[in-house]
Amino acid sequence: MSTGTNPVVEEADDSHDVVFSNQYGLRVVELNRPAKLNALNGSMIRKILPRLVEWEKSDMANVIVMKGAGRAFCAGGDVAQLATQNQEGPAGQKRSADYFGLEYKLDHYIATYRKPYIAFMDGFTMGGGVGLSIHAPFRIATERSVFAMPETTIGFFPDVGASFFLPRMAGSIGTYLALTSERLKGANVFYSGIATHYLHSTSLPSLEARLAELRFKDYYTIEERLAVIEMTIEEYATGLPHNEPMVLAGELRNAIDRCFGQATVPEIIAALQQEQGPTQAWAEKTLATLHQRSPTSVHVALRQMQIGKTWSIAETFRKEHQVAAKFMQHHDFVEGVTARLISKEDPKPTPQWQPASLEAIPPSQDVAGPFFEESDDVPALQLMNDLDYTQYPYSAFGVPTENDVRDSVLGVARTRQQIRDDFVAQKKGRQGIGMIVDEILARKTRVDSFGKAVWLHEE
Repeated sequence: MSTGTNPVVEEADDSHDVVFSNQYGLRVVELNRPAKLNALNGSMIRKILPRLVEWEKSDMANVIVMKGAGRAFCAGGDVAQLATQNQEGPAGQKRSADYFGLEYKLDHYIATYRKPYIAFMDGFTMGGGVGLSIHAPFRIATERSVFAMPETTIGFFPDVGASFFLPRMAGSIGTYLALTSERLKGANVFYSGIATHYLHSTSLPSLEARLAELRFKDYYTIEERLAVIEMTIEEYATGLPHNEPMVLAGELRNAIDRCFGQATVPEIIAALQQEQGPTQAWAEKTLATLHQRSPTSVHVALRQMQIGKTWSIAETFRKEHQVAAKFMQHHDFVEGVTARLISKEDPKPTPQWQPASLEAIPPSQDVAGPFFEESDDVPALQLMNDLDYTQYPYSAFGVPTENDVRDSVLGVARTRQQIRDDFVAQKKGRQGIGMIVDEILARKTRVDSFGKAVWLHEE
């Protein structure tokens, strides 16, 4: 198995940008560029990938933890460097595309990893940092977590496997997050299902020490090992913040599904303009947000959400590599990164997008289509292994989804309380599970004359 090192990426490797440590059966990867919010670059990937390969083969390595130094897990890829080299022309753009190929190899390897892998999403977890965490069976949010896929802000598209995980989120949440670059914070990273668990950040060192002590029988399957880890993580739960309500819930959640479930960008805009009542202010704010994003990125992200739900995990990274290569040749990426991240002006300048606005794109123009056409000049991405799937294999360790609740309601007739209690029992009393199920039941069911829950869309 080759690590697929990339000779054309020319930046000098920093020997301290990733710190590896071993304690008993625990192996830890610590991203160590705190001044850069642990922004991921080629130097870091070239260290992490072969180490993960080594640990996957090792009988001594039981559990792998990925974490970040300072106040970020990983705030994204080092796009400023990519935008700078893109301005060199085709040679620089090719180096940038090659960087994404290397990053996506790592992300796919994590998504198909055959050892227990836990991501501490403590602090900023955005863009490239999401690729290192979202595909893991265990993803721990803390009070410091800030999640976002901010790519439409900089003239790019939600990558690192976002084509796989965002369309599989409930309703139209994934599309909303993809198009707007909206942030989720703290416990809401858990409530949304992006994280599987919520712990206070002060508990993480103790959890890490406890994970090092775990011993597995040689004959334990990966599922049995993950079940032990699930119980271990929950030992360190200290409660959810009482003053942090569930954001993507109730009327707002219905409005997100109403507006971002539309088939085209103009239809999404029209639906937002029609919102009235308690969600009108949100709709107006969201309209303003969309008009600040790269119009090309918004169109590409919507198409991505619509077709990505049919892609396998391997197909996702191969196709995203093609899309990323095209964005490296597009005006908006350099423009967006320069205006939003590189410029020293205060306030930051407004990016001059091409096309300039959502309204400048006629409905007949297929802006997104060319980004999804395979290019002969972009070699097919060679992944680290042949493993593939169309649904996350360990999703049972996450929080209950709307589909899970729907199936339960449509099964044996029961009260909302009975359904809730059943999910809490399934998750062995994990904190927050009852709240998540209660919200889904309140929004998606009614109570019949016998006190039983009835799924609204099945009537």
